[in-house]
Amino acid sequence: MIVVTGASGALGGAILEGLRAVAGSEVAGASSSGDGTTLRHADFDRPETLGRAFAGARVLVFVSAGYAEDDVVLARHGAVVRAAADSGVEHVIYTSLAESGERLTIALAHRWTEARLAEAPFDVTVLRNGLYAEIPAGLALAGAAAAAETGVFAAPFGEGRLSVVARQDLAAVAVRVAAEAWRDVASGGSRRHAGRTYELEGLDAVGGHDLAEVLSEALGRDVAYRPVPLGEARAGLAGLEAYQAGHSISTFANIGAGLLEARRSDLPTFLDTPRPARDLIAAAVRSEVKR
Repeated sequence: MIVVTGASGALGGAILEGLRAVAGSEVAGASSSGDGTTLRHADFDRPETLGRAFAGARVLVFVSAGYAEDDVVLARHGAVVRAAADSGVEHVIYTSLAESGERLTIALAHRWTEARLAEAPFDVTVLRNGLYAEIPAGLALAGAAAAAETGVFAAPFGEGRLSVVARQDLAAVAVRVAAEAWRDVASGGSRRHAGRTYELEGLDAVGGHDLAEVLSEALGRDVAYRPVPLGEARAGLAGLEAYQAGHSISTFANIGAGLLEARRSDLPTFLDTPRPARDLIAAAVRSEVKR
């Protein structure tokens, strides 16, 4: 059986749906909101729930536990690794962070988790996912009203760009890897994905000027890009949790420094036609602007 954690979230849900299409009843989803019927109950903050959630799993798709303070994420992920080992899971597939994000503040928890998995008594595949296209799309939408009024899109990107990828493409890769891992475990044959780390970086990079062009097309007027200093951007993050503001500034700083453009990607190994990031961003912006 394959068990997918985080199945009530966007990525985990897409992976679960894809796996059910190829593996049928041999797949179960788990989530902190699971009621034990359609989804197993797996609360990373309550390690005692994980043994039952992982019961019978030979392959575990471990979707990372999302935004929180680092010590909270480390505790959650450590509990998952221990429960998977205790439950007899044979292969864990972990959704980590891409190489280009190495200097982001969110990288710490992912690299720590990779190290803990490497020490565990099961096979491991690490899917190092790139940043979602929803990130620049959300920033473009946040600035759409002002751009419509002033003709200026202001964002803290400097002159840098970031490589982004479609969440659906990342889910598709996870489905393929998990399904193949399950078949290998079930057949007792060679395990083609064991010990592998795949860099699933986006093939397209976008920056402030690109988003201004997207807004120009959606709004039907010329929009220019204005870089915003990090200090000004920080002031606009008031009201967020401290760790959220910190992660946001880290992301903006890395973009401005030119550190979030991918140097390589394994995405074409798994997908014939990855979705173009700019098309995804443009579609999201057009959809919201028309409302």
